[in-house]
Amino acid sequence: MSSRRPDSFDGLGYRGRDEPLYGAPYAARSAGSSAELQHWVTTPPDIPGSRNLHTGERTPLYDEPFGAPGAPGAPGAAGDEPQPGVPPAEQMSRFAGFGIGLASLFTENVLAHPCIVFRRQCQVNYHARCFHLSPFSAVVVMYAIAKAQGPRALWKGMGSTFIVQGVSLGAEGIISEFTPLPRELPHRRGLKQLAGHLLLKGLTCIVALPFYCASLIETVQSDIIRDPAPGCLDCLREGGARLLGLGIPHSKRLLPLTALLLPAALHAVLRYTAAAAVHHFLLPRLQRAKPADRDAESPVDAYFPELAAGWAGSLLADIVVYPLEAGLHRLAVQGTRTIIDDTDGGGGAVVLPVNTQYDGLADCLAAIGREGEGAGLSRWAGLYKGVGAVWLQYSLHAVLLWAARVAMTTLEARNK
Repeated sequence: MSSRRPDSFDGLGYRGRDEPLYGAPYAARSAGSSAELQHWVTTPPDIPGSRNLHTGERTPLYDEPFGAPGAPGAPGAAGDEPQPGVPPAEQMSRFAGFGIGLASLFTENVLAHPCIVFRRQCQVNYHARCFHLSPFSAVVVMYAIAKAQGPRALWKGMGSTFIVQGVSLGAEGIISEFTPLPRELPHRRGLKQLAGHLLLKGLTCIVALPFYCASLIETVQSDIIRDPAPGCLDCLREGGARLLGLGIPHSKRLLPLTALLLPAALHAVLRYTAAAAVHHFLLPRLQRAKPADRDAESPVDAYFPELAAGWAGSLLADIVVYPLEAGLHRLAVQGTRTIIDDTDGGGGAVVLPVNTQYDGLADCLAAIGREGEGAGLSRWAGLYKGVGAVWLQYSLHAVLLWAARVAMTTLEARNK
């Protein structure tokens, strides 16, 4: 019986002998053709998606030999280009923005916190005869307090300030979500949008007011009489207790939160308006003041005008609303039986009670002004008691921003 297999059947597949793909590479399939057999075995077929081929590559068996122009292994083939030694411009810009922003946040919330603590203690200390209008006297007293009570005394209440910021951001987002009040102002804004935006800032401050008062007490309370140290969530507990009128009974001189709503909202709106106005005024001028020899895509020139304008706006805003802030802090601490450190340089081991009895914001500001006159200075000196800590705070911020700018400029020059 004769076989029905065609003469071109090779056991692996069926191709006609007149096909070029069969006749050329597989013409000699004898056992003696070891070289061609080895070449056939070691060269895999062109299977789509095979991991032994890269995109755009072809098997040398059916095309050019290995190393030929256009084949794998040739100079300039896909996957053989030398990788650049520096990151791309976009990655460099992101790294620069992240580093500069992180340095600014660290300065504002961590490095500057001792200055915030000392300035608040000066504002509520009606016993003080040294007003610390310059940063040099503030540094001396802060060093004495840290030496007597430990460095932790200058960073007390830092966790509660983060909680207040989180409550403010959450309240602002929720209010803007369920009301037509805009959280961000468009480039072309009208008077109605601006009024709604400022109203949102005022409402946010009112929502966070109980927790702000609790955080204020934590920052001014002396560590000498406080044992153990307050926990991270004590700010929420104390704020809720003051809102509901619960907890440890306070003095009859304690003002209700309703008496603090107007001063707190006015302080928040005025500070935000002053900072935003200065930022809006300085930012385009700083962006146009770029040196002519610098690259237009430089990360330094992209981020530092924004940070410099924000720094100047915050500084001017804090100076403008400083008297109002002093009055608000005294009203918030009144009747809470708070014990503060002596800011006149008592070696850091002397504490003073806060026993005030103001009827409202106007009475408080008038009393603060009389303190300046009683010390032989002007009324404005009394209203700006402790302002040297503000100068110190923003000087540290400016130095760190300048150091970050120098570091980024040097790194940018090396990568060119």
